[in-house]
Amino acid sequence: MLIGDVARRSGVSARMLRHYESLGLVRPTGRTDSGYREYSGEDIRRIFHIESLRSLGLSLRDVGRALDDPGFAPAELVDGLIRQTRDRIAAETELLTRLRRIGAAEPAGWEEVLQIVTLLQALGSKSAGARQRAALSAVEAVPVPVEALVEAVLSEPDPHVAGALRWALAQTGEDGPALLAEGLGSPAAEVRKRAVRSIAEIPNAAATALLRDALAHPDIVVRGYAALALGARGVADAVPTLIDMIVEERNDADAADALSTLASDPAWADQIATGLVDRLARGTLGAPARRRLAQALADIPGLTTSRALADLSHDEDRAVALTATYVLTLRDARQ
Repeated sequence: MLIGDVARRSGVSARMLRHYESLGLVRPTGRTDSGYREYSGEDIRRIFHIESLRSLGLSLRDVGRALDDPGFAPAELVDGLIRQTRDRIAAETELLTRLRRIGAAEPAGWEEVLQIVTLLQALGSKSAGARQRAALSAVEAVPVPVEALVEAVLSEPDPHVAGALRWALAQTGEDGPALLAEGLGSPAAEVRKRAVRSIAEIPNAAATALLRDALAHPDIVVRGYAALALGARGVADAVPTLIDMIVEERNDADAADALSTLASDPAWADQIATGLVDRLARGTLGAPARRRLAQALADIPGLTTSRALADLSHDEDRAVALTATYVLTLRDARQ
């Protein structure tokens, strides 16, 4: 078969076939009387083998070794190709992500594109100061895309930079909560914590809905941050979790403050008092937990609270009794 026929059948150009010949990869078995290259069936099979190996990413040099060197084992080479391919995919994925973020910002011109690229690079800087400055400038005339801020806040170890990123996200509007919600499902506890703390600082209905859902999250830390945020927003759904936090001594002072905020609404004060009293009535709490509950009752108005404190003033544990007595004295003074 002549070179033109081989090119049409194999899809390899005549020029590339001549290049293969110059490298010794495939040589036509014979020549016609007129001196034209003539390829045999075996030559054509070798061409297809060459193309198959090239499709895996092998260099022409390695293709030649694979076909001609019986001692050339594929395992090491294939492992290397796998690593190279993964690196290339990662690089291309990173580029695609960057391009999507720039597109989402809808830049008006190339000057804005350059500003966005500069901010994105700063968010990935090794310098905490540079990352913090980028976060604080992310809500200016050319804002950083929300996706970039979410990725940054979920991976940020520095507390000051994280605070700046949470603030920037709180200014971005409606898109942040849905993206942060994915972080709540992360297998990494630290990522889940960063996600719920970020959601807690976004003052919109979507964030509040996510925080309500987070009260049932299997991660106790997520539940705690969600309850504290909801308490500050006046959402009474958080009451049972806040009481749990006081009993279990998890951010108990903050939980008591949140209950006090909620109790400022007369509609919730009695419910909170009843919840605290029910916990005390179970009879299985240790003295430290009873003392914390007595302290939490201090700022909960109502008769139910006063009766519970009166009972606690006779508690068998002296520290609990003294705490309850002191709280009652303060309440009487205020009244």
